[in-house]
Amino acid sequence: MSRIVNLSEAASIALHSMIIVARSKRMINLNEIAEMMGTSKNHLAKITQILVKRNFLKSTRGPSGGFVLKKTADKISLLEIFECIEGSIENEGCPLDKQICPFGKCLMGNIFHKVTDEVKDYMRTQTLKDYIETGFNQNLKK
Repeated sequence: MSRIVNLSEAASIALHSMIIVARSKRMINLNEIAEMMGTSKNHLAKITQILVKRNFLKSTRGPSGGFVLKKTADKISLLEIFECIEGSIENEGCPLDKQICPFGKCLMGNIFHKVTDEVKDYMRTQTLKDYIETGFNQNLKK
């Protein structure tokens, strides 16, 4: 199925795993997160490594180790997490990366720029705290 707006697997894993860690009342390990998300442990490990390096998560090794947030949930926006994985969201120029438009005016009437701005604004205002007490991931062990 085709989609106009699509989230990369890496960004999705980052966002979902950060919400799972934020909701956990204790240190949570990689195996638990991977099982809850139904995702590859190896791919999750790569993403969490980036999140640790960028100071979103604190990791502890060992049998009782795992992850906790490095900052409070209200200080981490979805946009920060997304851009940590994907880089800054650019919203300039042609959405098809054309240097010169043969039509002189965007056929889409700049709808892609408007949608990008809306999504970016939404993600900027949403923090992990907004997802801690919602119905997101009812299977999370507390």
